[in-house]
Amino acid sequence: MTKRTFKPIGERTVMGFDFGTKSIGIAIGQELTGTASSLQAVKAKDGIPDWQLIKKQVDEWQPDLMVVGLPLNMDGTTQDVTFKAKKFANRLHNHFAIPVETQDERLTTADAKARLFEQGGYRNLGKGNVDNMSAVIILESFFEQFYGD
Repeated sequence: MTKRTFKPIGERTVMGFDFGTKSIGIAIGQELTGTASSLQAVKAKDGIPDWQLIKKQVDEWQPDLMVVGLPLNMDGTTQDVTFKAKKFANRLHNHFAIPVETQDERLTTADAKARLFEQGGYRNLGKGNVDNMSAVIILESFFEQFYGD
């Protein structure tokens, strides 16, 4: 296996994940533009995905960083799925040897549903679509820390 070199902060390609126990949304984005696009959601069994499907996306997009949404309660406290998302983040790092960070994802599902409804009404609210749009929003909020208000 050849050692990859990663781009500097501000120029990285970043893959985002909306972790769920049944489905994991995936998005890809660029720090330079602060934009993200959804990829294909991956089904999971009790939070464990088909790693080959994720590897396929990683091989295609060659991300410099991965960002996993961290589900927290509205008051910022952790919940059971918070620990599962952290475990998934650790496994991502172990599988691909790519740096992984977490990003607060409070309200992303509601935001994702609102965006998807605007784009195509109720028929656009399929589970995979919501997970993928959530991954896009997680990445966009991660990028916002570089651009400020």
